[in-house]
Amino acid sequence: MNESENLLIQALRAPQTVSRFSMDQWAVCLRQARQARVLGRLSILVEQVRPKLELPGKAVDLLEAGRTIAAGHERAVRWEISRIEYALGAIEIPIVLLKGAAYVMKGLPAARGRLHSDVDILVPQDRIALVESTLLQKGWEPTRHDSYDDHYYRAWSHELPPLQHKERKTIVDIHHNILPVKGRLHPDPRLLLASAEELPGTKLKVLSPPDMVLHSAAHMFQDGELAGSLRDLTDLDDLLRDFGAAEGFWDALASRARLLGLGRPLFYALRFTRSFFATPVPPEAIKAAARSAPPGVVVSLMDFLVHRALAPTDGKSPSARLAGLALYIRSHWLRMPPFLLTRHLLVKGFRRLIGPPAGPH
Repeated sequence: MNESENLLIQALRAPQTVSRFSMDQWAVCLRQARQARVLGRLSILVEQVRPKLELPGKAVDLLEAGRTIAAGHERAVRWEISRIEYALGAIEIPIVLLKGAAYVMKGLPAARGRLHSDVDILVPQDRIALVESTLLQKGWEPTRHDSYDDHYYRAWSHELPPLQHKERKTIVDIHHNILPVKGRLHPDPRLLLASAEELPGTKLKVLSPPDMVLHSAAHMFQDGELAGSLRDLTDLDDLLRDFGAAEGFWDALASRARLLGLGRPLFYALRFTRSFFATPVPPEAIKAAARSAPPGVVVSLMDFLVHRALAPTDGKSPSARLAGLALYIRSHWLRMPPFLLTRHLLVKGFRRLIGPPAGPH
């Protein structure tokens, strides 16, 4: 990465260094932070060291605005979770909050300054129809999709088509697993549900710390498209720093990755959080994760692609666009077997030509 591309990474990795930024550098850094949806996180990190720094007033104002927006997102998420809990309160089904919703309700550092787009929940697959029908009766409605998209979600994916509340316009995603059922990896959702931890004072649960890390890693490096996913990598950095301080966490993480078959996503999670943010990971954990590493040529290729696709820039370079496209193709290759992938891409390509309604991808 060149200097301008490195400003945001530098600020997130070592926030005390922003005191040396010129106003032009501040402008680039803050613009990149907004584009990457990490302005709130950057603001929190800078605020922690700000008493020791001299910062330009305009930069301070924009950082404070980032914190304010993120605080509004957190209030909205908390309210939406309470409405989901109320709507599903009459049915005796374990409801596990995922990703950002879990970070907020658990009070984790990963929730600080985070922006949210929806609420994700995990429920047993044999009860998912009941959860969906209950929410539909309580004010949620299907988002716009056609019969093909509906089949895609219900037959090939790990979640139902998103539901949107008809008044608040908020989105809830109902999962029965953390990875697509037709994908390369098949973690057993029963293990995730069995190890989920209760949230005191609620009927809700969250994944255990190792499972929370593994879900974030799987979402980013197995099911996600990676390009533009710097915020997801900051989530992993926060989770690893927070949970990693607990005795026995790293052994439990390695053991859980083996049990769930998620060693490869964990390898990438540890590799790239260390590369981007110098996340502290014990040598033993690195060695354990390396047992699931792909061949060296694949690792080198992923290094090339991920660093270009995630690097914050003011305008995507040809290499960044190419890296993003390659990782987009990779995500689909991992999401479904070749026959289904070919069929899916043909349908999506044809619909793009004739101008169909927007699909899930």
